[in-house]
Amino acid sequence: MFGNTPPKLTTDLAHLEEKARETLSAEAMGYIVPSAGSGATARANREAFDRWRIVPRMLRNGPERDLSCTILGTEMPAPVMLAPVGVQTLAHSEGELATARAATSLGLTYTHSTQASYSIEAAAEASGDGSRWFQLYFPNERDLCVSFLERAKTAAYSTVVVTLDTTMLGWRPADLDRGFLPFLAGSGIANYLTDPVFAGSLAKPPEEDPAMAALRFAQVFPNPGLSWDDIAFVREHWDGPVVVKGILSAEDAKLAADNGVDGIVVSNHGGRQVDGAIAALDALPGIADTVGDRLTVLFDSGVRTGADVVKALALGAQAVLLGRPYLYGLALDGQQGVEHVLKCLLAELDITLTGAGYTSHRELSRESLVTA
Repeated sequence: MFGNTPPKLTTDLAHLEEKARETLSAEAMGYIVPSAGSGATARANREAFDRWRIVPRMLRNGPERDLSCTILGTEMPAPVMLAPVGVQTLAHSEGELATARAATSLGLTYTHSTQASYSIEAAAEASGDGSRWFQLYFPNERDLCVSFLERAKTAAYSTVVVTLDTTMLGWRPADLDRGFLPFLAGSGIANYLTDPVFAGSLAKPPEEDPAMAALRFAQVFPNPGLSWDDIAFVREHWDGPVVVKGILSAEDAKLAADNGVDGIVVSNHGGRQVDGAIAALDALPGIADTVGDRLTVLFDSGVRTGADVVKALALGAQAVLLGRPYLYGLALDGQQGVEHVLKCLLAELDITLTGAGYTSHRELSRESLVTA
């Protein structure tokens, strides 16, 4: 990045969105960036990060620094993962394939979304020998759920992440005003179209009647009746770690622990589901205090910079999932763009920790921060 040769993309991760707007179509921007309703929850996420301040300590560093960790049996070079993001072909034609390759190139864990533009198997092939988790939107038909889980196991995904907060889509005016939903146009439903159970429920193969396949997806996706019994069902059909994503209440965190899951993601879906909801970072400390000795506590929603990662780790997360920023990198320069964003985040995390007086993220605690 030095030597009088500026990088192709900005290193200012907080302003990637502005650059991505120059590349993305109006439909893609409308789906990727905006949040539910007025956008109050997304704003609250960022305001919560801004309220916390890092307190640097001096003369405490050593020459060696260590960010490595093991999360639910997955070894990681740093406590950073790629969050599941659907319909990545809205950002770039290679979509999840480019993202999976970028994650593997840096040794980071890729999480494949149920709503991906490429199949479970295609993403696994792109991931190669990299670590990968599978995110599950539990369909309202259990045989289809079992098929997804079996495919993910066969393709060597080690952990399943069940998203709880999107049993139906939130109120998203940016999409509604354009009349745009990628799934009904056949985008973001590759895992369904390639599934034998799903295909077996169709009168014709998906390629012969894509419109009918999209309508069938719309029938099986909504699952507002999802319950803890369904999480037990996942546990029965998955022999690896089970994580639930979308926890914002300490009571729900206790229920997750009582129902046998291995980890939770404290998340409000980046503000995309419930307008006016609590900021995920505001929910994190209480949840970590309540179940941190029983569960692996992960975090997403609002993370933009390495300093944000430091704050989330200090408040009780064991690792952080990054979402929109890497998608902006994907839009700007494909796989290389994703790698650029991830390298910048990791470098900023390392430098921020060092500047604050820490040789490892494991040394962070609530005392590392103050509220503004």
